[in-house]
Amino acid sequence: MLFHDATLADGRVRDVRVEGESIAEIGSELETSDESIDASGKLLLPGMIDAHVHFREPGFSDKETWETGARSAAAGGVTTVFDQPNTDPPTIDAASYEKKAEFAAESIVDYAINGGVTDEWVPDELLVKPLGALGEVFLADSTGEMGIGTDLFEKAVERAHNENIPVTVHAEDAALFDESVRDRTDADAWSAYRTAEAEIQAIEHACSVSDRLNSTVHIAHTSTPEGVDVVSEAGMTCEVSPHHLFLSRDDLAELGTLGRMNPPLRSENRRGDMFRRLVDGTIDIVATDHAPHTLEEKDAGIWDAPSGVPGVETALPLLLEQARRGRISYERVRDVTAANVAEIFDLDSKGRIEAGFDADLVLVDPDESAELRADELHSKCEWTPFEGKHGVLPELTVVRGTIVFRDGTFASNDGRNVRA
Repeated sequence: MLFHDATLADGRVRDVRVEGESIAEIGSELETSDESIDASGKLLLPGMIDAHVHFREPGFSDKETWETGARSAAAGGVTTVFDQPNTDPPTIDAASYEKKAEFAAESIVDYAINGGVTDEWVPDELLVKPLGALGEVFLADSTGEMGIGTDLFEKAVERAHNENIPVTVHAEDAALFDESVRDRTDADAWSAYRTAEAEIQAIEHACSVSDRLNSTVHIAHTSTPEGVDVVSEAGMTCEVSPHHLFLSRDDLAELGTLGRMNPPLRSENRRGDMFRRLVDGTIDIVATDHAPHTLEEKDAGIWDAPSGVPGVETALPLLLEQARRGRISYERVRDVTAANVAEIFDLDSKGRIEAGFDADLVLVDPDESAELRADELHSKCEWTPFEGKHGVLPELTVVRGTIVFRDGTFASNDGRNVRA
């Protein structure tokens, strides 16, 4: 496979040859191969590595499956996903890992299966391959069974550090939630309840523990610019989710409970500050926290509706739209969706368009902007909080040399566990 005259994120125009599962050669006027793709005027990017998804299986296949979630990922230019542990059963030991791996075999994109920690179980057995990571350890609060307190958090971080295993932290301190708003029923009540200070102080604590143990943590779905700054000053890493970049409390009147997630949406001023930190390099990566629920589940009061929104298919298109408008560079989009993710999570063969790297590629027309519509997306939940916003959608997506998505159609492919 040869991509002819593709524009790379840094503006260079090059031919990119793929042989087998890898990028074989990058240059000018390379010899045409059996399948030559005219990429003139098109942008070729490394596939997005989404370090934070909830594909819901096992246990919640009414919301999403590995098949539908992976297709949604591929259609959005995502070639690798990290699935989080709060399924049913939660992924906390070898048995639950093997059960989830059976479902993950349906994925057409590559994947990692992260393990978790519970109140009564600290991972000895889990801290070995093939899992190799603790995903979304909930510090002080939880949306389900995965929440742990401070003492167990420190114990888990220390054990993970001893095994050289990354820890992803959901940082919110429930002690700082505002109980005085519990009598409100408006859509903004959830944001008022789960305060910004609850996140900021939990991040400060997580970074303090990590520093004391001479280890590192990765802070998930950071929603406040103050929290991002704490992470940066501590020398840790963080991710931001698209909903905290492109939505704010100003959107809740229209979104209703479709806009309920954890951490919640913040003020428009904070949202703008988050985007500026994305542009200037303070934020390390973008990860979607793709957490679909059915519309029927979301059709409830603000205190009863489940938290979470889909996003794996729309993240890269939304970022590319901002690049098209000149608000962020294509190089930054490449780095926060691929190169930086691979570096943080030690994926040595992914995240770059370089000879010898996995041929995980996304081809887009950077001038073709489209309105995002739920009825044209592929998540099983069949809705998006970004309805009506614009994005630059992939024309084709390649996973290790196989075209898995092209012009609206999918091909079969065996996704690989990147930690196996």
